[in-house]
Amino acid sequence: MSTVIGGVDYGPLFQLIGMWRGDKGLDVAPEPDGDDKHAYYDEIEFTPAGAAENAEEQNLVCVKYHQLVRKRNNGRVFHDQIGHWIYEPATGMVVHSLSIPRAVAVLAGGTMNQNGKETVFQVEATAGSHTFGILQSPFMLEKAKTTGFSMRLRIEGDELSYEETTSLDIYGRSVEHTDACKLQRVIYDYD
Repeated sequence: MSTVIGGVDYGPLFQLIGMWRGDKGLDVAPEPDGDDKHAYYDEIEFTPAGAAENAEEQNLVCVKYHQLVRKRNNGRVFHDQIGHWIYEPATGMVVHSLSIPRAVAVLAGGTMNQNGKETVFQVEATAGSHTFGILQSPFMLEKAKTTGFSMRLRIEGDELSYEETTSLDIYGRSVEHTDACKLQRVIYDYD
């Protein structure tokens, strides 16, 4: 299978392109008196975003995405996220940039590994890092500070799954907010 679209070789990011849907997501979020669990529907659309060159030295390829997460019990959107997955062919570095409309932005970095037919992207970010870090509004820093983020995304054929952990200082304690889902590719338009 060619990984080239419009003259750009997307390498391992090519596998992400398309519309994905899953109905077995689980969100475990902190509440003042413990954890709250929500089953969710997940929809992610990845589209080609092209190539980029930095300082005539670094060459990158990129796909952009939009993710909508809806509670299974009522269908309401409770998470809306946009971002990019970026790959540097020369080094194998993977970067995941994302923002959510709670005034939080993350730039996470890591690696891509091939395990047989499965591709695994692993990225993380830490608050205060000058490279792969987290930015947030003054309110979030005071009330719900994000201190870390990690994500493992696996893809094999038309099946994608992810597990992500957001470390937070909230409600007077340090907690981990986790999300996990398995999705199927339902549309692929980029031949």
